[in-house]
Amino acid sequence: MAESIVYLIGAGPGNPELITVRGLHCLAEADVVLYDHLVHPRLLRAAKPGAEKIDVGMPAPTPLDQEAICYLLAEKAVEGKVVARLKWGDPFIWDSGGSEALFLHERRIRFEVVPGIPAAMGAAAYSGVPLTYPGGGDTLTFVRGNEGSANTLPDVDWSSLATLDGTIVCYAGPDQLADMLSALLKAGRPEDDTAVLIYDGTLPTQETTMGTLAEIAHRANTTRDRRPAILVVGRVAALREHLRWFDARPLFGKRVLVTRPREQASEFVTLLQALGADPIEAPMIRIVPPADYAPLDEACATIESFDWAVFTSGNAVEAFMGRLLASPADVRALKNVKLCAIGAGTAERFTKYGIKVDLIPSESRAESVLHALLEKGDVRGLRLLLPRADIGREVIGEELRKRGALVTEVVAYRTVAIDPERDGEPDVYRMLLDGRIDVVTFASPSSVRSFAELYGADASADLLNKTNVAAIGPVTAEAAAQLGITCGIVPAQYTIPALCAAIVRHFESTQGSAAGSR
Repeated sequence: MAESIVYLIGAGPGNPELITVRGLHCLAEADVVLYDHLVHPRLLRAAKPGAEKIDVGMPAPTPLDQEAICYLLAEKAVEGKVVARLKWGDPFIWDSGGSEALFLHERRIRFEVVPGIPAAMGAAAYSGVPLTYPGGGDTLTFVRGNEGSANTLPDVDWSSLATLDGTIVCYAGPDQLADMLSALLKAGRPEDDTAVLIYDGTLPTQETTMGTLAEIAHRANTTRDRRPAILVVGRVAALREHLRWFDARPLFGKRVLVTRPREQASEFVTLLQALGADPIEAPMIRIVPPADYAPLDEACATIESFDWAVFTSGNAVEAFMGRLLASPADVRALKNVKLCAIGAGTAERFTKYGIKVDLIPSESRAESVLHALLEKGDVRGLRLLLPRADIGREVIGEELRKRGALVTEVVAYRTVAIDPERDGEPDVYRMLLDGRIDVVTFASPSSVRSFAELYGADASADLLNKTNVAAIGPVTAEAAAQLGITCGIVPAQYTIPALCAAIVRHFESTQGSAAGSR
């Protein structure tokens, strides 16, 4: 059992990927996680299974609330727990981390401070604004704003601040912003000085407005937006025109629904994020073991007696190899067995085991698998193993048997439909109804069918035909079509990277068409 300690961890400015490696390590070790309300929910998944998670509200609560948090930290530590205190931004910059650390110190409770990227620095970098730059002035001033317990104007010498030759940065609340800008202008800051206003910094919903100080002040006085924002004032702000990168990516701001099982979605989510999209994870199915392992184990034990083993999904590969390697045998048992994988993505699953497949059909269809096998020669009398899902297509096995092959089909895994809303996932139905999802993606026929079962076939068709639907391949698209759902995005290669590329091309073509019609 780990020794009791409290980790004061800076979670960064919003994007869950911006936490430090040390921060992730400490979070994964914790028995209890106390987190600010602004900490991204995806980051909480890095906590170990069974860890207690407590939302302690905004990062700058009232003094009474802060005292309660301090006592809670100490209480959990005294119980012998490893505690992670996840704090938005950095614990020691405009935050209560210092007071929490002092509280723990006075009670002789071990603690460690894990720095994080401050919100102002992260948001500025993601908007393309370097806070310092040659010729941008010799000062960089951070002004306390919405981090405080009140939404009043910060108590600073505005006259002196306005005359400093450099950059001013502040995290301003909606009730502070207009007054702060007015104070700067009244104190003599030039009206034509450049400024940027950044909402939701580092997130796919980031919005950045650049203008003169006077223009930004006018916006602050007239907007109904009640979100806090990062304000950057100074010559460096003008560099955004040349250095913006985050909101220039091809899928920036697009909400993409990912229906893959969570344990298989990481590659897809990572690629979407790299392209600027906002992945919304709502798995429709869960991959579980077969009800009875005996047939699969028997196939693994006698694998050397087969001429071919045909795999129609990556899940089948993982299930089969998992049981094979858990048995007394190893990959050498496959030395005389030819392997067929339905597509490049399925074939790639073998590479981590150091295995190359013998046959990949030109298309990821059952019919193409059959055609490719028949091209290799007469299958009469050949023994073929077909590990598959419990609800897998039976076309390959049936057709091969008709041609005299000896086919053994075994259930390698099962797909179980789940209700994402019951599992604490986003309200997908409401988001689709409100038009807040740009693309719905399906990576298997079972995920399409589960979606239709969950929301109803007619309702699903109505909802999905009002947005973009992307299928990883024609088999999945065909399953959707049978339910009245049109998949307008289907890649030529049936892999996750190809699916991402197809989504990018779709939006590039629609944006190009819109530009051409103007």
